[in-house]
Parts: sequence; structure tokens; C-alpha cells
Amino acid sequence: MAESSRSSSDQTLRVERRDDGVVLAVLDRPKVNALDTGLLRELETFAKSCQDDPPGAVVVTGAGRMFAAGAELAVFADRELRPGQADAFRDAFGAVERIPCPTIAAVNGLALGGGAELAWCCDLRILGESSAFGQPEVLLGIIPGGAATQRLTRLVGRPIAKRLIWEGRQVMAPEALRLGMADEVVADDELVDRACELAAGYAAGPRAAIRAAKRAIDEGVDLKLPDGVDLELDLFFEVFETDDANHGVASFFENGPGKARFTGA
Repeated sequence: MAESSRSSSDQTLRVERRDDGVVLAVLDRPKVNALDTGLLRELETFAKSCQDDPPGAVVVTGAGRMFAAGAELAVFADRELRPGQADAFRDAFGAVERIPCPTIAAVNGLALGGGAELAWCCDLRILGESSAFGQPEVLLGIIPGGAATQRLTRLVGRPIAKRLIWEGRQVMAPEALRLGMADEVVADDELVDRACELAAGYAAGPRAAIRAAKRAIDEGVDLKLPDGVDLELDLFFEVFETDDANHGVASFFENGPGKARFTGA
């Protein structure tokens, strides 16, 4: 069983809270899930709720045949509306990036512009075999505004990020996997099931340890190495105080590795 929420017909983010600890967030703004200010604010509110009360894992996908087509260009073309739209992108994507549990983008169809930038905010990206990424902003004479120059560069490195942004071309799933933009490619009709299966595996694990590992990696990578080591050690001692750690260590001594069943506490 799962609980779905959509309190208003005006809402364009559909949230399904599953019994296995996974929360599925579906972008649902016909026809191409373009990221207008309203959808971005819904996404920000959802992400902040996951910060306040972390689930086991989060999967983000798009309704229909497209993950997300990017921003509403007409809004960005308006000089007066442009700053508010830019703020909405920064706030929403920053909130998604700060969700403390594992986040997985299940990319169906095209993820273009802001849609691709949303995927860069997630920890992992699972693609359907006919899916594609693209940062086409330069083809309009502009550059990305949702932090692709920063997050994509950290994901694939400077030379690859520069070429992809300069050329504005679409990168199909097999090439995305080869370049490190995707973590896994599956059949289109298996996409959401596979992403939720992977997420459920993380949700069934020691949640405090997984969240601590995510924090150590995300925060530590921008620190000097000694500071990163100190951060990891602080979190190591903190996690050792959890019930799951006590149970996991006891299970190791009694039954060997890999036999513990965790409660998330």
C-alpha cells in the first residue's frame, strides 16, 4: 500500500509515500513538465519536508513521456519576472540537494535544461534506454541558470561539461552512462520500478549511517583533506550511538557480516 497526496488541482507535484520507506515525487505539469515558478516552489516545499522528516529514500520522475523540459522560457524572457524565476530554481534545487537521505532521479524521456539540472541535484540517476539529457541554453544565446555549470562540472569534470554546454546537444542514455552522467540504464518500462527497488534497498538499510555517509561525502569533498577526515570521524562516532549500529555490530559477532536487519533507528 502507498499514500498519495495532491491537495489541490493546481498542484503539479504528485507525492506517493510508499510502505517500504520510499517517497516517489512525480512532476506532473502537462504536457512536458516545464518547470514554472509554481512547480519549483512545490518542489522546494517537498524537499524541505524531507529535510525535516527524512524518509528512507526519494525517487523523482516525470509523468508522461518526459522527465522535464526545463524552464518556462516566456518567464525568463520577461525582464521583470526573470529574477523571481531564477530564485525559484536556486531555492528548489538547493533544497533537493540538501535532502539528507538518498535521492534518485528516474529519468524518463528527455531531461532538458532545468530538467537536466534537477537530475544533477540528485545522488543517482537511473535512465530509461530511450532517455536523453541536454543543456541546450547556448543554442538560444544564453547559458544555464540552474547551476549546470557547477553541478554538471562536479559530476563529469571540466572538459566534458564545457563541451556539453557549449554544443547544447542531447546526450542519449548509453553515452550518458559512459560519461558518468547516468548510473544505470534500464528498459523504459522498467525505469520507475528499478529506481524504487534501488531506493527501497537503501531505505531498508541503516538509515542514520547512510545519511551520515552522504553528509560526509557531500560536505567533505569541498573541505581540505584533514578537515574532511575530521568530519568523517565525528560522524563515525555519532552513528556508533544508534540502535542500528549496536544491532549491526552484535549481529556481525553472532552471525557474520551481512545478516543484520535494521530498523532505521
